Amino acid sequence: MMEKNHPLVKFGKTGVLIVNLGTPDSTSWFDVRKYLREFLSDRRVIEVNPVIWQTILNVFILNFRPSKTAKAYKEIWMKDKNMSPLLYYTKMQSEKISNSISKKNIIIDFAMRYGNPSIKSKIHKLHEMGCENLVILPLYPQYAAATTATVCDEVYRTLMKMRWQPSLKIIPHYESDPFYIDALVNSINRKLNEINWKPDLIIASYHGIPKKYFDKGDPYHCYCHKTTRLISEKFTSIEIKTTFQSRFGPQEWLQPYTDKTLDNLPKEGVKNVLTICPGFSSDCVETLEEILIQGKESFITAGGENFDMVPCLNDNNDHILLLKSLIERNI
Repeated sequence: MMEKNHPLVKFGKTGVLIVNLGTPDSTSWFDVRKYLREFLSDRRVIEVNPVIWQTILNVFILNFRPSKTAKAYKEIWMKDKNMSPLLYYTKMQSEKISNSISKKNIIIDFAMRYGNPSIKSKIHKLHEMGCENLVILPLYPQYAAATTATVCDEVYRTLMKMRWQPSLKIIPHYESDPFYIDALVNSINRKLNEINWKPDLIIASYHGIPKKYFDKGDPYHCYCHKTTRLISEKFTSIEIKTTFQSRFGPQEWLQPYTDKTLDNLPKEGVKNVLTICPGFSSDCVETLEEILIQGKESFITAGGENFDMVPCLNDNNDHILLLKSLIERNI
C-alpha cells in the first residue's frame, strides 16, 4: 500500500533526445564568446595540452574570434524567429518526429551539445516526465570523436550525477542508411530542377577534422567517403567530389580543402558548381555563411560562372522519415 505522503512518481515512458552541435543564444559578442568558450574547451574537439590551450583560448581566441563569428551568424540569423537556422530546424525536426510517432508512451525532445537547451537540462526534464528509458540520437551521420563521442560524454556525465538513472541507448552513426542516402539524392534532384544551368561538378563538403585525429584512428574520413560513394552509385549523371571545410588553426586537416578546391576549379575549366553538405543535418553557419556566401564569392571571383548549394535535409519529409526510422529501430 502506498504511503499517503509519498510524492507522485511518473513512470513508464521512453524519452528520445535528438542532439545537434549547438548555437549561440544570440548574435551578441558576449553570447558568441560564451558559446565558443564551451565549444573550444571540449578536450575531444581540441586535443592540446589543456594548460597551454586554456592560455591560448582565453588570452587570444576569446578576445578576437567572437567578433568574426558574430558577424558570420548575423549573416544567416533568422530574425523573424529570433534564432539560428540550426536551432530552428532541430526544433522542427523534434516536433515533426513527435507528430509522426503515435505511441503515447514516447516523448521526443531535442538538445544542443553546446549552448542551449543543454543535454543535462533535457535529460532531467525527461526523467521528471516519467521516462525510465532514454534513447539518444546524435544528429551526426558520420561518426567522429569530436562530434558523436562528445555527445556521449555529456550524456554519461549527466547520468553519473543522477541517483535514479534511466536505461540508456545511443543510436549509432548512419552514414550508409538507405533512407539517408535516398534523402540526399532526392535533395540533389530537387535543386537541379530549380536551377536553369547544369553543374560541371558537385562538391560534397564535409566538416573537417585535424589529420592527426585520423592518424590516431578516428574513422570519420572513411565514413564521409562512404557516404559520397553511395550517393554516386544512385546519382550517376554528374561527378561528385569529396572535400573538407571549416579548418581551424595552423595544423594540417583532412584534405582536399573545400575553399582551396573552389578557388582552383575555374582554372581547371570547371565553371559551374553545385555543393552539398551531407554531414550537416541542419543548415547552419558552416553551410549558409561559409559555403553559400563565402564559398560562392571566392568561386565567382576566381572565374566561376554558376554556383549554388543544396539545402541540408533540415525538416523535409525525407529527413523526418529517416530520423523516425532510426528511432523506431532502436526503441
